[in-house]
Amino acid sequence: MKIYVAGHRGMVGSAIVRHLKKQATENSEPSTPNLVLRTHSELDLTNQSAVNEFFATEKPDQVYLAAAKVGGIHANHTYPAEFIYQNLMIEANIIDAAYSNGVEKLLFLGSSCIYPKLAEQPMREDALLTGTLEPTNEPYAISKIAGIKLCESYNRQYGTDYRSVMPTNLYGIGDNYHPENSHVIPALIRRFHEAKLAMESNSALSTQHSVLIWGSGKPRREFLNVDDMAAASVHVMNLEKEVYDAHTEPMLSHINVGCGEDITIRELAEAIAETIGYKGKIEQDPTKPDGTPRKLMDSSRLRSLGWQPKISLKEGLETAYEDFQKSYPLTPST
Repeated sequence: MKIYVAGHRGMVGSAIVRHLKKQATENSEPSTPNLVLRTHSELDLTNQSAVNEFFATEKPDQVYLAAAKVGGIHANHTYPAEFIYQNLMIEANIIDAAYSNGVEKLLFLGSSCIYPKLAEQPMREDALLTGTLEPTNEPYAISKIAGIKLCESYNRQYGTDYRSVMPTNLYGIGDNYHPENSHVIPALIRRFHEAKLAMESNSALSTQHSVLIWGSGKPRREFLNVDDMAAASVHVMNLEKEVYDAHTEPMLSHINVGCGEDITIRELAEAIAETIGYKGKIEQDPTKPDGTPRKLMDSSRLRSLGWQPKISLKEGLETAYEDFQKSYPLTPST
């Protein structure tokens, strides 16, 4: 079987590749998975003709659609046009090319931001399109909703087997630690790490140093390690069609993926500070936006299909910090 992982250099895509290789080893398969991988320089997924040519040449059997333009509140607020345009183009090009070239199964990875800002908690799959989206990431959310509906529409019209999973907030190995365009966990890991280094280089800062966190610190968020997400993705992809169809509906076919627990942003900041060893103050900036008050996924549908997470937040943060130090060996002067 030939498997194409779109976005294999991203956090989720690379985790899916790791899981597929690990699974093959554990199952004592004679060879590694037949993976088809392309970097952005090799294949621009917003280019329809290039994507069509790639699919016509490679003819993959399965596709994991993990490629996307992603970012935190700041990035979504600053680049709304790029977020909606690039994500729409990527998913439309891949899904249509997959159908045109006989791809048997496809898994589209969405986001929990598809749900209304004030959706009842925990958010069930049937909350989709029942209310107004969170304004700070509405363009991105609409593109992800469109991806779900693309899969459903091709299934209804052409009888394809294209599925969708909606992960909660993800973090882990391969995350983006950009100081402005990253999500909350990688952003805080970098911020606390830099603060720790600054304090170590200047003992006078030890009693007065503080790290400023956006918002009130009260919003609650659920976090899932990306390696758990990869395992869930492969699990859903490999379900028998009859089983998947029995747990979904033709026009409500997506499945939530989460750990089932949430914490406040303040609690998260304190947990990350403890993981890193930062001993300074943590302060809030209430003038900055909080985003959605609470985002907790109802993942009971996925649990009923035989999957559950294995990595605790404490363990996941430790692994993420180790990965950060390997990828970004910062010094006090950087």
